[in-house]
Amino acid sequence: MKTIGLIGGTTWLSTVEYYRLLNQLVNRRLGGIHSAKVLLYSVEFAGVSLLQKEDRWEELTEVYIDIARKLQTAGADCLLLGANTMHCMAEGIQSAIDIPLIHIGEATALEVKRRGVKRVGLMGTKYTMEMDFYKKKLAAQKIEQLLPLDDEREFIHSTIYNELAKGVFRDETKLQFKTIIRNLVNRGAEGVILGCTEIPLLIKQADSSVPVFDTTEIHVNAAVEFALHPEPTFSVGDRSAHSNS
Repeated sequence: MKTIGLIGGTTWLSTVEYYRLLNQLVNRRLGGIHSAKVLLYSVEFAGVSLLQKEDRWEELTEVYIDIARKLQTAGADCLLLGANTMHCMAEGIQSAIDIPLIHIGEATALEVKRRGVKRVGLMGTKYTMEMDFYKKKLAAQKIEQLLPLDDEREFIHSTIYNELAKGVFRDETKLQFKTIIRNLVNRGAEGVILGCTEIPLLIKQADSSVPVFDTTEIHVNAAVEFALHPEPTFSVGDRSAHSNS
């Protein structure tokens, strides 16, 4: 079994889910008392959030490169960034390490394609929704990305940072998220990506009339496949693919 390196803390609530799901899936695959081999580095989210707000992505990339190298030196065989937003830095991080970075957007795009969805809504932070790293991964699989409207994007982003990241899950917020999902469906979305690892803590498949794609679960599945399979059958984690994407 390979060792999974995980940069968590963005936020600690979704990092708990990563750790739980990694171990549950490995145990489901191997049985007995088997569990995952995980190296976790948890960042302090307030500092990360400040750099995001100030648009200091190059500085933040250097911070993450340093952490990624520490995990590699400690024995990690692959790297997970435990947040969708941080994948806007994936190319820079991958180019600085010698182990594969398993890209949450690529893994999600492959799952959307597998489910036969051609036009998918994307919900996440404003960085995830408005930067192009998800759009590129979806386009590579011939999938069209559909974003919530401007005011809906503001609501989602604000809620993630002011509620979900603090462990606050309000019924009123859930109702508004469900309304946004319905609006995306009415505009042609055949599925919806829960493109923030905190959103699946609020929204489940039962809350949507179309498939929802839990990016935390999808990311974990890709990582466990890499960790347990001697020759991964998917392109996620191929360093050469990420360094030029």
